[in-house]
Amino acid sequence: MSPVRRCSRTACGRPAVATLTYVYADSTAVLGPLATYAEPHCYDLCAEHSERLTAPRGWEVVRLAVDPAAVRPSGDDLEALADAVREAARTPPPRPDQRPGGQGRPGPPEGADPMEVARRGHLRILRSPEP
Repeated sequence: MSPVRRCSRTACGRPAVATLTYVYADSTAVLGPLATYAEPHCYDLCAEHSERLTAPRGWEVVRLAVDPAAVRPSGDDLEALADAVREAARTPPPRPDQRPGGQGRPGPPEGADPMEVARRGHLRILRSPEP
């Protein structure tokens, strides 16, 4: 299976460059940049079919401009994504009370919510509130 999305028109195998969505309540056809994901009620069109698109009588066609610079992620976007992945992969060092043979009752980490007992990744163990 090819990762490139193809034009939705029958017998057209060209790569899609735009997405067509119909807004039936407003009698409007919206043609914009290629959507991030293929949606079931949208149509991906190649450059030729998107240029020749016409709407039914009484309908309005709204064409959203495609910004070529917005199609590719910038260096800042890629760097921010890499930093987020590194941060998510980083595991905090075990506290003394969590090490094998460690003494003491587990407690909340420094600066944490006093109800928080422990943390593992994005999950937290909370203490029941005192009545």
